[in-house]
Amino acid sequence: MQLPDLPGDAPSVLFVDDEPASRKWFALEFGDEFRVVTAGGADEALAILAERSAEFGVLVTDYRMPERDGMKLLRAVQRDFRHVVRLLATAYAEKDVAIAAVNQGKVLRILEKPLDGDATREALREAFSLYRAQALERVVNEGRVAALREALGFLAHELNTPLATVRGYVGSVAARYIPPAADGAPGVARFSEEYPGELLTALERAERRALYCQSLVSTFVQSARDAYPDAVPQSIAASSLVEALLDEFPFEENERSFVHVDVRRDFRLPGRRDLLYLVLCTLTKNALIALRGRPQPQIWLEVDADPAAPAGQRACIRVRDNGPGIPPQVLAKLTKEPVTTRSGSGGSGMGLMFCQRVMQAINGAIRVDSVVGEGAAVTLFFQPQGS
Repeated sequence: MQLPDLPGDAPSVLFVDDEPASRKWFALEFGDEFRVVTAGGADEALAILAERSAEFGVLVTDYRMPERDGMKLLRAVQRDFRHVVRLLATAYAEKDVAIAAVNQGKVLRILEKPLDGDATREALREAFSLYRAQALERVVNEGRVAALREALGFLAHELNTPLATVRGYVGSVAARYIPPAADGAPGVARFSEEYPGELLTALERAERRALYCQSLVSTFVQSARDAYPDAVPQSIAASSLVEALLDEFPFEENERSFVHVDVRRDFRLPGRRDLLYLVLCTLTKNALIALRGRPQPQIWLEVDADPAAPAGQRACIRVRDNGPGIPPQVLAKLTKEPVTTRSGSGGSGMGLMFCQRVMQAINGAIRVDSVVGEGAAVTLFFQPQGS
């Protein structure tokens, strides 16, 4: 895995001591390997951190200092600058000082004064190693939170339309209810219909959308579980993802009949099933909307893994339609910024941006091709995990 660039790849060490000679020695002794900044007391050190905290990875402080001792400084840094790894240097090896340093200041090491050059250098290397490990963990955790936040926002957006449709169908059924007559048979409810089977059709459509909403929620729950450290990554065949879409997507009326599947060469997907399922739902929904009112609408879901294709394009899922196509000025912006041709009907253009970010997260890619009047094709390229 390629590690992300971390803030402060070459962080500084802040050395705090009220003795000028000690500060000068520390800077000269370790300046060949580390960037060293010194401070003459706790207040000066906190002022430096308040202004430039991201610059520092390690703090080394003396214990005995006038006005505010090293323990108070350690507690302040532990509270306000938790990313800084803390070391305490002291010539006073009292037991209570050591205990307080560990319990209150959360120090990594306690260094005995006068400082030994080799031992101190080794302690600094250990401290910077811990700093980078913790920084990487923060980046990973922030990425997980951002991904969950984005998935949650996308989920809310995707749930809105089918839930509103369910509510509409249920409301229309309720509006057709005929109150019972005084001599009506008990346990029998009556409804009016404009044509035979109208209410049953409405209830079946409402059920399909409710099931789709349930699948989206289950998808998000799985996404949240996978965000935990040490979660076992999911991997399924591309054809299974397409089959899940056909089983769970709430197609209108005869929409399912013009969706065709072409699995040429199957492959295993590298990313999590949940987010990739949302991506495929989004692309299918966009294609269906584009085809509304078109004569002989057709959608093709194509799966292929061609070992002779260029690197990065050897495995793909393609959603292709014979709709009106995408104007060139819109096509040039897709996957780069939110843009939509359906702003009047509530489109925001964020769906394709979400798909782009999901594909980037698994080292994949997305490409949109279109000819006006001939349809559009969105291709998801993967790094396959084997057949």
